[in-house]
Amino acid sequence: MCEGQRAQISPRSPQRTQRVLLTLALALTTVPAWAQSSPVTVTAAEPPAASSMPAATRAQAIVAPRSRADAAASATLAALLPHLAANDSIPLMDRSAMVAGDLSRLLANYDANASGSIVVAGAEENGKIQSVLRRAMTLLGTPYRWGGSTPDSGFDCSGLVGYVFRTALGIELPRVSRDMASDRKNELINDRTALTEGDLVFFGRKGRVDHVGIYVGEGRFLHAPSTGKDVRVDTLLTGYWGNKFMQARRVDL
Repeated sequence: MCEGQRAQISPRSPQRTQRVLLTLALALTTVPAWAQSSPVTVTAAEPPAASSMPAATRAQAIVAPRSRADAAASATLAALLPHLAANDSIPLMDRSAMVAGDLSRLLANYDANASGSIVVAGAEENGKIQSVLRRAMTLLGTPYRWGGSTPDSGFDCSGLVGYVFRTALGIELPRVSRDMASDRKNELINDRTALTEGDLVFFGRKGRVDHVGIYVGEGRFLHAPSTGKDVRVDTLLTGYWGNKFMQARRVDL
């Protein structure tokens, strides 16, 4: 649990319909990222060899699937956002910007081969990290609830982190953020410039950890902030969370 949070139920209970719609939108939005690397099985006659195709034709063949996927994902997200915000106190345009920005930042980090942003030991570990990020992304917009550890009940900070690692990789983490921070099975990281995607990041004051999130790259982390707020992405380089950052742990995958 997030230490320092009062045992208070958010007045806005989780809406199952909203979460289903959000999960669908997020899943469809990941299509552009997966379309770049997923193999395609061709059952029709084989096309001419790439070397015999004009350069313009080859470029169009590469860009067209990605453009169609981008357009489909954008249209789906635009259609669903009014439903996601129907019972929300956050204005629709603000919610749209928040969700779209979070999705863009997370998806930008998925293609490790293209960006080189994920430093890992091998392809297997890289795949596990991407599984963690995908699972975390589907939970964006889930309401905060003290003591919550499932999408139906809502999440507190450590409940969210534990749920992601348990359902994505079958890894059980301590329930409370301060216990996660002191778990010596996982590598301790004190320098925030050494963070890589999937690391657990811890925050607190006066030497006491009271909050945890999952690092998603580019100085940002995904977390369940506090009562009345939803799972979202924030920066840990500056501002409130930048000042509260204490350490990180790299989970042994």
